[in-house]
Amino acid sequence: MTRTAFAAIVALAAVALLAAAVAYALGDLGNRHRAAPTAVGDFVARVGSAGPAATGRRTACGGILRATTFGIAHPTLPCGARIIIEFHGQRVLTQVVDRGPYEPGRQFDVTDALARRLGLEGVQLVHWSYAQPG
Repeated sequence: MTRTAFAAIVALAAVALLAAAVAYALGDLGNRHRAAPTAVGDFVARVGSAGPAATGRRTACGGILRATTFGIAHPTLPCGARIIIEFHGQRVLTQVVDRGPYEPGRQFDVTDALARRLGLEGVQLVHWSYAQPG
């Protein structure tokens, strides 16, 4: 084999290796950076926080409310249903974690952690949508 032929083979192998590395990296990026969910519908509801007193309580969906739990209590949406809540420019993806609300005059309750994240105090009107995977 001549020196020129050997150099050509090495160059082709390097290009193939580089192409494989780029393809692998792009494939991995696709798995790590999934598209944000799409909001379906635009609903308005009166909501309030269940408050910190609910922390430690077992939910109707089978979990335990923690101080860091982001979720809602809704009377009919299935447990685990993903929704997007928007309040004063804050938009949060969350899910149904319990049944409720536990206070009259609300369409659903939000956990204390979610209320803090949204800046929601008392009972307020929020916009919400179903979250469809993006």
